[in-house]
Amino acid sequence: MQFQGKQHVTRRWLKGLVLMGLAAIAGILLSNCFQPAPKQALAGGTTTVQNRTSSAYEQPSAGLTEEEIQEHTKGDFAFEAIFVTPPARVNPGLGPLFNNASCAGCHLRNGRGLPEKGQLLVRVSSKEGEVGDETSASVTDLDPVLYQYHPEAAVSLGNAPPVKGLGTQIQEQGTYGHAPEATVEIQWRKQTGTYADGSQYSLRSPEMQITLQDGRPLPDDAMTSPRIPPPVFGLGLLEVVPEETILALADPEDSDGDGISGRPNQVWDVGTETTTLGRFGWKANNPNLRQQTASAYVNDMGVTNPLFPEGQNPPDIDEEILKQATFYVQSLAVPARTLLDDAKVQRGEKLFAQANCTACHLSELKTGQQAISKTLVKQTIHPYTDLLLHDMGPGLADGRPDFLASGSEWRTPALWGLGLTQTVLPYSSYLHDGRARTLEEAILWHGGEAEASKEDFRQMPKADRTALVRFLRSL
Repeated sequence: MQFQGKQHVTRRWLKGLVLMGLAAIAGILLSNCFQPAPKQALAGGTTTVQNRTSSAYEQPSAGLTEEEIQEHTKGDFAFEAIFVTPPARVNPGLGPLFNNASCAGCHLRNGRGLPEKGQLLVRVSSKEGEVGDETSASVTDLDPVLYQYHPEAAVSLGNAPPVKGLGTQIQEQGTYGHAPEATVEIQWRKQTGTYADGSQYSLRSPEMQITLQDGRPLPDDAMTSPRIPPPVFGLGLLEVVPEETILALADPEDSDGDGISGRPNQVWDVGTETTTLGRFGWKANNPNLRQQTASAYVNDMGVTNPLFPEGQNPPDIDEEILKQATFYVQSLAVPARTLLDDAKVQRGEKLFAQANCTACHLSELKTGQQAISKTLVKQTIHPYTDLLLHDMGPGLADGRPDFLASGSEWRTPALWGLGLTQTVLPYSSYLHDGRARTLEEAILWHGGEAEASKEDFRQMPKADRTALVRFLRSL
């Protein structure tokens, strides 16, 4: 009995020692977690989340109120909702023509998509005819965002008209009894190049074969623009960057002589019935996230909504669902940067600036005082974009205008969270059509205003190229 008592005491002592050790370790970990992060790590200001896992793009912004978290959660359900053909008790409204059945079906884990059916969208326009001319395109052919309400606004902006029978976007899927508008097949054309140090690289570009439902090819006068879904996190912060800030960054005549001539797109705001600054989409063709969300519902899923009812009363989704889905995107957080003390990352950041990449991929912006949530107000953010259009040269040109954007102009994409691309999803596809499989390929496709920066990268020794890419992976 005495031996058992000593053994019991010993076990209690060891258990206490272990618990004390665990408590000490936990204290250290918690202390480290709550250490203030360096300002440059806080890509989204105080809304930034410390998450570098596969769920990094799916986090609500830090600082949301309890009520906003609940609204964000409702929006998450709306974003994930899979629509079906009506009549149905849950999520009716799909089609009759569509590209995908849910928001999340394109924006997997809120990241970038692939150049594959169901994710790749092909925008089309006709080189001939007049916008709103019902002799060349029926009302049902017209893209609601551009033409349904104010065709004269699209005309004044010089936008290209829709293709008869297709509108301005090809829907590759149809509900029962409705044939898809067309089939799209992509073949990749490969080309090689050489770095200044003699090492070779390989690039690819898409060649599309589009066949209409009657077996005919796309008309010769049709312009096409393949586009993959971009990431959707952090957009709420970009939405509240003051318009005057963006306009002040524009230099359409390159008056400072640095070779960079970014300019804003001016688009039609359906809600206010005015022309305003474009911010979202590959060519900045949407003014705000409400219209971006609503247009995706109707164009990508065939789901009518309060902004684009298409004559349907009531529309497939009501104002509450549209608001929730929009708020979800507005309140998604940006993950914090990593490896700030890494010598190669630091060197890569300097090389990125020396190559003048920061002329378009602006490292710092400030949000304004008006926002959907107080947590988005007056934030210093590091998105690496100026939200302006830039001529990227003939290599990336699609030839299709989009409001004021020419066929060779694209809006500077934000780079925050870039290093988590393959952590979130086991693939990588960059640029508007997903042609670039690596960050190196994405850089090497830059032309036009970015030609000099691309050439600087091509001329770098391998160690410098590796450092620059390592910096991008730290974002």
